[in-house]
Amino acid sequence: MKFLKRLFRNAKNGESVFLKKTIAALTAGMLAFSLASCSNSESSSAAGGNYITARGSEPQNPLLPANTNEVGGGNIVDLIYSGLVYYDADGKIQNEMAESIDLEGDKTYKVTLKDGISFSDGSPITSESFVKAWNKAVEESMLSAYFFEPILGYKEGGSSMEGLKIIDDKTFTIELAQPEADFPTRLGYSAFFPMHESAYDDLNAYGENPIGNGPYKLAEWNHNKDATIVPNEEYDGVRTPKNDGVQFVFYAQNDAAYSDLLAGNLDITDAIPDSAFSTFENELGDRAVNQPAAIFQSFTIPESLPHFKGEEGNLRRQALSYAINREEITSTIFGGTRTPATDFTSPVIPGHSDSLAGAEVLTYNPEKAKELWEKADKISPFEGSVKISYNADGGHQAWVDAVANSIRNTLGVEAVGDPYPDFKSLRDEITNRTITSAFRTGWQADYPSLGNFLGPLYATGGGSNDGDYSNPEFDKLLKQAAGAPDPESANVFYNQAQELLLKDLPAIPLWYANVTGGYSENVDNVVFSWKSVPVYDQITKK
Repeated sequence: MKFLKRLFRNAKNGESVFLKKTIAALTAGMLAFSLASCSNSESSSAAGGNYITARGSEPQNPLLPANTNEVGGGNIVDLIYSGLVYYDADGKIQNEMAESIDLEGDKTYKVTLKDGISFSDGSPITSESFVKAWNKAVEESMLSAYFFEPILGYKEGGSSMEGLKIIDDKTFTIELAQPEADFPTRLGYSAFFPMHESAYDDLNAYGENPIGNGPYKLAEWNHNKDATIVPNEEYDGVRTPKNDGVQFVFYAQNDAAYSDLLAGNLDITDAIPDSAFSTFENELGDRAVNQPAAIFQSFTIPESLPHFKGEEGNLRRQALSYAINREEITSTIFGGTRTPATDFTSPVIPGHSDSLAGAEVLTYNPEKAKELWEKADKISPFEGSVKISYNADGGHQAWVDAVANSIRNTLGVEAVGDPYPDFKSLRDEITNRTITSAFRTGWQADYPSLGNFLGPLYATGGGSNDGDYSNPEFDKLLKQAAGAPDPESANVFYNQAQELLLKDLPAIPLWYANVTGGYSENVDNVVFSWKSVPVYDQITKK
């Protein structure tokens, strides 16, 4: 979950960089909340008037589990659906819809569902609910179809995978093409959630008003304003809500959300403005959150862009990476709430290494940057500018401008930020491959594995491979990692794969993010999970 898986997560992803708070910003924030409140009188009634208000963003797509790979939609999907397993606040796997998942032989898993589980309309959840949803995700080439690749018979666009066999209503088997050490770890990700039978009549219509099986159900979705979820009385799992519901308020600017939080008009935010990095812990006291999270940030340069193909492109990617002063930017812009990247994953993930061969390309070295850029110019003189696109509603302007300035001052080329009004408009151009510039990217882990940061983003055909990177040697190492006998052995191959990425730089790693957030005096029992998401079902209203 992608998202971030997101991304992003990450995509499934996002960071917060904001303008100084002013009276105008405060007024805008109060207005945004006022409008959201006015438009949700029905939500208030549905949630008993005692729901949690949380910062959110407009989902990119209808709420289909396997077609949601960004944080705005992912936060909602993860609450209105449930999988065979789920990840607790510490990232540990717990059974949810599954009674058991047993390995039979070396590559077949037998899944037994719990008794009495049902969708929010009371209809039973059966083996077919999972198998049909997974096959449909692959048939429709949904954004997360890649996650099913290990299953025997996977072929994107195919109508069914032969590795999925229904035994009876409570039992089905999953046969893989080869043994994979971390496959069971994936099963809590949203791509593997079931769907209600009504989904197949009209997928988009169903995604607008889904019938899920999670601890909550969707009560109302006012596009570009808010979405309200309320407890699902049919849910019989371990994530029973401790509140009357959650209203996600979609803010155009995250500084407005922080202003509302300080004013007591918003209960929880998972983003702190850069202008408040030095003050938010004093302003919020023990209600401030600042902890390591499984979030990686980068920007991607599509190989389709002029001057970024072949040997010339490789030289320019390396030059750009050497030209970025990550230490200065994370200190000045982020107040130490970011850590310069040493790889493509996250330090909180088991197996992470800060000493990979080739990692020096992520250090600031202006002399090396100029040398490589000049070599590239001998192949083909650079024309135009280096543009980095970003969504203005995510608070990215300050760091994008800082990165562009670092590139401009080091290489003497024009480098600028290119803002899009919102996340959806940026992602739509990326997804449709109509974007004509570099663009901000990142990943918020779906499950605690190095492979989750690598396969979806850089494997050939990966669902979040936004730069269309393809390296057969890299793909081979991923396959070797997947077939390793245990996660520790797999990590050796994953880190070898990363050393290839450090040479090719399909994305330019920037930094790892702490989760920085906070909550109001109106709520208790606020915990942020291992992947930086509030554990919404446990939050209580005072």
